[in-house]
Amino acid sequence: MREILGRRRRLLSRLGSRRPGRSPSAIGAALTFAADWRWPVVPGVGLDSRGVGRCACPDPDCAVPGAHPLDPGLLAATTDARMVRWWWTNRPQAPVVLATGGQAPCAVSLPAVAGARALAVLDETDIRLGPVVATRDRFFLLVAPYSMAQLGELLYAKDFVPGSLRFHGEGGYLALPPSATGQGQVRWERAPLPGSAAPWVPDVEAVVDAVVDALTRTGVSAPEL
Repeated sequence: MREILGRRRRLLSRLGSRRPGRSPSAIGAALTFAADWRWPVVPGVGLDSRGVGRCACPDPDCAVPGAHPLDPGLLAATTDARMVRWWWTNRPQAPVVLATGGQAPCAVSLPAVAGARALAVLDETDIRLGPVVATRDRFFLLVAPYSMAQLGELLYAKDFVPGSLRFHGEGGYLALPPSATGQGQVRWERAPLPGSAAPWVPDVEAVVDAVVDALTRTGVSAPEL
C-alpha cells in the first residue's frame, strides 16, 4: 500500500500540482503523459518574449500561438522517457503538446462559456466524462481514439451540429496542462484521477450525443469561434 500511495503522490507532483512558491512542472507532466500513460507528446513552439501572447513561430498571424509544434514537428511525438526528459531539460518552459489519435486520446472542443454550461447539464444527467482540458477560450473533452470515417458517420446522422464544435483526431494536436500559450494557462477543468494507469476516456459518440443534446435542448448559445 505504501508503494501505491507513493506512486500516486509522484504522479500528482508530475501533473503540476501547485504548492506555495512552486510553479507547475512541464517536464514532470510530460513524463507522466508519455511514460506512464503512453500518450505521445512533443514540445510546443512556445511564446515569443518580445510580445504578450505572441507565438515564437515565424507566422505573425498564428491561429494557436505557442500551442503547436514547430521543431521538432508533430511526427516526432514520442512516449520515450529519455527523449521527453532531454526535450524539457533543454526547454523547461515549452508547452506540452499531445499528438491526438492513434493510441492516444482525441478531443471534442467548444467555446468555454458554452462548454461550462454543457458540463453542468451533463452532470445533472449523470453522463460520465473523462478528463476535460480548458483554456481561457475553449473546453476540450478528451475521448477515445476515433477514425475520420467513424466521425463522419456520427455527424451525418445528426440533424444539427453546432458549428462551434471542433474535433481533434488523427494527425491533430492539443496542448496539455500546465502549458502556457497565447490563450493563457492550460488547465484541467476536470482533472484525471490519480493513479498509475492512463485516465479512462469515453467514446466520441457518447460525448457528441450528450454535448449536442445539451447545447440544443437547453438553448445554450455556442458562438461560432
